[in-house]
Amino acid sequence: MAQPALVVEAGDPFMTSDIVVEMVKQLRALDTYDTYEGWSEEKIIDPLVMTKERKREIPIIGDPDEITLARVKAYYNSIASLIEKKGGLMAVPVINITHEGFGRALVLVGKLIVVDKVLRDVHRFGFPSLEDLASKTDATIEKALGLITTYREVAEA
Repeated sequence: MAQPALVVEAGDPFMTSDIVVEMVKQLRALDTYDTYEGWSEEKIIDPLVMTKERKREIPIIGDPDEITLARVKAYYNSIASLIEKKGGLMAVPVINITHEGFGRALVLVGKLIVVDKVLRDVHRFGFPSLEDLASKTDATIEKALGLITTYREVAEA
């Protein structure tokens, strides 16, 4: 069986973005069976890049597998970790996904909800490129930090 070609190339400038670095850490932390042992960072992050060709290969309706669910959890753990680093307050992700791939992801800081994302079609979770991953995540984190600044007393509660 041939290995699919990697979309993420060595030297990709977005491999050093905050979210990609944190995602690699989170994915390695969730890898209790050492599946990623000896893998390059590009190979670990590659499944998150969901090109049009890759999306076409995945059925429109389907249930997410455990590996995909772990990627979703790692993504929101990464967002929470970056909000915590930049905002100075503890951030906690709360994720609820049904077996059909629908649900919600929240990131809480104190009693303040700083990220609220409805999840659909989780079995097709990913981003068109690392650039898209970095830009969308940066926007989410900036919005969250703005909420923390505006509602500081709730975030500290």
